[in-house]
Amino acid sequence: MLRLDDHWVWDFWLAPGTTRYHAFFLKAPRSLGDPDLRHSNARIGHAVSDDLRHWEVLPDALGPGAPGRWDDQATWTGCVIAHQGRWYLFYSGIGTRGDGLLQGIGAATSEDLVHWERLTADPIVTADPRWYETLDLEVWIEETCRDPWVFPDPSGDGFRMYYTARANHGPPDGRGVVGQAWSPDLRHWEALPPATEPGDFGHLEVPQLVEIGGRHYLVFSVYDWAHSQARLERADAVCGTHYLIGEGPLGPFHLPGDAFLLGSPAGHFYAGRLVPGPDGDWQLLTWAQFDDDGEFIGALADPVPVRQHPDGSLSLERQPALPGQAPDLAG
Repeated sequence: MLRLDDHWVWDFWLAPGTTRYHAFFLKAPRSLGDPDLRHSNARIGHAVSDDLRHWEVLPDALGPGAPGRWDDQATWTGCVIAHQGRWYLFYSGIGTRGDGLLQGIGAATSEDLVHWERLTADPIVTADPRWYETLDLEVWIEETCRDPWVFPDPSGDGFRMYYTARANHGPPDGRGVVGQAWSPDLRHWEALPPATEPGDFGHLEVPQLVEIGGRHYLVFSVYDWAHSQARLERADAVCGTHYLIGEGPLGPFHLPGDAFLLGSPAGHFYAGRLVPGPDGDWQLLTWAQFDDDGEFIGALADPVPVRQHPDGSLSLERQPALPGQAPDLAG
């Protein structure tokens, strides 16, 4: 697994269409002591692999912006996409001007996936109050606009962005939605209504859209504390990775059931991504969060194969292994 001696590793994403796996991930110094402090001290690291198990660490991709900028406190989760011979890195950011409570989405570009330059001085997507909740500490803990996932618009015209957001209506504990925006050129973005409906969660983190076997899956993750009361009336609160199934890449989307793809009350793993393995099979790559004693780990776990069933549901061939654990080959 990808474990750094001097830094915690958590949320991550891969660059598509490369001969080697390029993983970009959040990192913060272990010397902070308290893992909760990592969020306000995060930057984006970079590593490469041939098999999703053995990693070579490269120079960091992106850190906080210059003092006074919207992203001068920390850079958070994002995605990478190629367009017209350049790479685009979309990322989340927070700044000291908003005391770390105002989130936005920015972009950087590169020719080689190693050296990155910010595309604009300002965020390209922020919470649009027509559809999305803005900062109100009596309702929620932050202004939620982060974790972009960008893909070509299925119409062939421009690009879509899905991201973690909250609707501006409904019970506060169930306003989590996947936000949506459209762009003609990856530089200029227009806010759109949410791609999903509120109800079950306070937020849906690190969304990822993938197509497997002709079906579209919108993967997301949730902590146990972010389940709505309406959901808790029918399901237990767990922490981990879940998914929606869509009738197409733009939905409509629905939950195939309440059971998470990978989840537990202890929150051993979080923010899983579905990725094509070296042999072409789909695998779940996730990061290890807590060990059996509740100690924070902060490392990228080895992948596990994913099974797709005739009804479209997904399951894991086995559970990922925590550091020092033998893989559960029996499932």
